[in-house]
Amino acid sequence: MSPAEPPHAPWAEEAAAAYRQTRTLAIALLTACAGFVALWPYSSVIAAGPWSLVSITVIVLIAATGALVRNVGARRRARDAWALLAQLVVAVCALTLMLVPQGALLGIIPTGSTLQSLPPLAAQAFEQVQFGTAPLNDTLAIRAMLAAGFAVITIIIDHLIAQRLTLLAAVLVTAVGVAPMIISFDDANVPWFVVLAILTLFLLRHSARHDARRPRRASVGVALGVGAAAITGALIIAPVLPVSASWVGTGTAVALNPSLRLGDDLRRPAPTDVITLATTAATAPYLRIATLSGFDGRVWHADEDDTQPLSDGFGDGEWAEDVATTERRTSIRVVGISSSWLPVPYPATKVAGTSSGWEIMPGNRTVVSETRNAAGEDYTVTAATVQPTLEQIRASAAIRGNEDPQVPEDLPSVIAESAREVTAGAETDYDRMIALQAWFRSEFSYSLDAPVDGGFDGTGADAVAEFLDVRSGYCIHFAGAFALMAQTLDLPVRIVVGYLPGRLTDEKRGDEFVYVVSSDQLHAWPEVRFEGIGWVPFEPTASLGVPTGFQPASVEGGPVTGPATPAPSAAPSTTPTSGPELDDETDDPSAAGGDALQRLDPMPVMLVIGGALLVLLLPALIRLFVRMWRRSRARDGDAVIAWRELRATLTDLGLPVSDADSPRARGADLIDRGADARAVHTLVDAVERASYAREKLDAGDLAPALVRVSADLHRHVDARVRVTALLLPRSLFAVDSSRRPVFS
Repeated sequence: MSPAEPPHAPWAEEAAAAYRQTRTLAIALLTACAGFVALWPYSSVIAAGPWSLVSITVIVLIAATGALVRNVGARRRARDAWALLAQLVVAVCALTLMLVPQGALLGIIPTGSTLQSLPPLAAQAFEQVQFGTAPLNDTLAIRAMLAAGFAVITIIIDHLIAQRLTLLAAVLVTAVGVAPMIISFDDANVPWFVVLAILTLFLLRHSARHDARRPRRASVGVALGVGAAAITGALIIAPVLPVSASWVGTGTAVALNPSLRLGDDLRRPAPTDVITLATTAATAPYLRIATLSGFDGRVWHADEDDTQPLSDGFGDGEWAEDVATTERRTSIRVVGISSSWLPVPYPATKVAGTSSGWEIMPGNRTVVSETRNAAGEDYTVTAATVQPTLEQIRASAAIRGNEDPQVPEDLPSVIAESAREVTAGAETDYDRMIALQAWFRSEFSYSLDAPVDGGFDGTGADAVAEFLDVRSGYCIHFAGAFALMAQTLDLPVRIVVGYLPGRLTDEKRGDEFVYVVSSDQLHAWPEVRFEGIGWVPFEPTASLGVPTGFQPASVEGGPVTGPATPAPSAAPSTTPTSGPELDDETDDPSAAGGDALQRLDPMPVMLVIGGALLVLLLPALIRLFVRMWRRSRARDGDAVIAWRELRATLTDLGLPVSDADSPRARGADLIDRGADARAVHTLVDAVERASYAREKLDAGDLAPALVRVSADLHRHVDARVRVTALLLPRSLFAVDSSRRPVFS
């Protein structure tokens, strides 16, 4: 017989190195996958852009760094400590290189100037998240916040997996991933729930396979069973999650997004003040954000014309010299908006007091910026109120130009037919628009409920056709229907997104009246271009404001006496009101749109959290079911099943279980660990008789003894082990190395 191999034989070292490489590779792969799964839901609340590539790169670099460092030949604790240090260094260098290389040493090593740029980025990111509407724009601030956040999250996940605390890693992934679902509205992400269940399965299996206290192989059948149950639970829970589409933060304002998804903003549970303005004019003006001229049959697209510096001015007006105009100055302060558009009256002729970086889009007289944010801006806008006479505008033709978007060919026939029917008696283009305006305001009703219940919360052609049928909706439906009907009449039309005039306050600034605009006054209205006059707004939304109209030349306007006296204007005007976007049919403004729309519905949050918890708790629930079934068999005297349940309890608690132990040897060990001797002897005698006796004898009720031994074992381990045994039952993922000795 050859002598025993020395403890540090070459083959042992090679085996240890191979095991370490396999384990570190598994940790890296699971870490990267966990980071990707946690990151995935954020694609629904942040617009596509470089942010995802930056975050994914950071996740991969951190996972790879951990694997490389852990493969060195140091002790395990030392390897983990060096891995943490290396991951922090790599993360900082990568974030510096990809986000703020300016001022950094060699572009990757942060310096004092690099650190000074971080607080403004953090403040801007917080502002975007707090005030934003999904999808958030992919700005440098958002990019930096997400990349830094997922760097920290990935490092934590990596070390949780390395320490075999995989359940905590799964909880962290779940918490990070469900956050966008809880605070945003979107369709349920069923694939994400399925992938989360699969990831949780692999995390649990990794913990079971690499637990040094249990050198047993995993049960493929049981693992697949748990995975199937997890996926089934995900498929059952996810589709019933009632989610919708806007970012709901705890801030006091909103982000401006000219996407005509205003219904989400109008249904916010708590409107807040977003703009204050002061003016000496008779009424507060409408404030425009952007115009949308292109329509593809489904969506109106915001104009993206060339821009020029604000200092170059707006250029000449589109109105003829014989058309009367009144110059009006409005001081505007943005108090709660995150936007790359400045709210301005139309038609603006001069803007003063803004910070640098703002530009003019001359075609629609809007003010935009690629680098600045409207939040906190305080500026003054000079605008020319165009006041043609009734005779002048009737004599002006609204003729579509070659550059104007063409009417889609596949519009539902009801749109053109309705337009022709409503305007049949009108002789001029202006009279046709007035007929349309009057028809909408008299034959339709304003409601925030109908668009949701009817399933047509949008401005596409099909949505407009449905709106014309049910005759109930809110501003985007009225504006979208008016615009498409005007297009079928071969008139140049566009949609404007902006804010209604605010409510009059008790404050005055000199001789200026002060108004406040709230978030629920976000609005959309149509405009039609008239030759020699320019773009003329119309107000088709029923029960909202005062419709557009002009006086004959023979009627002289009276003096302006105060803000409650509206002056004739090309802009739709409204009487001062505390809530222009509220349904006039109710006396209680807080009840507009239905009481349910004014309170945050807790059900989406509860169901998302419930679905996530179900996925995480499935192993514990399955183990509970198995334990109850085995105890019922033990109650009937099944000694083999009772002994297997005892073995499963030992496995869950991480106590040593040897396949070579006889029932008596294991029983003696249980007594040494504090188990009740009488209960242990009852189980040992029963399993020995079941295994070796020629005649099968009734063992009686074994459940009390099984419960007593299990309770004693749980009492003699610490709380951390008990919690792990409850939530991460290792027995589901491990079986005997040999199924032959049923009592082992």
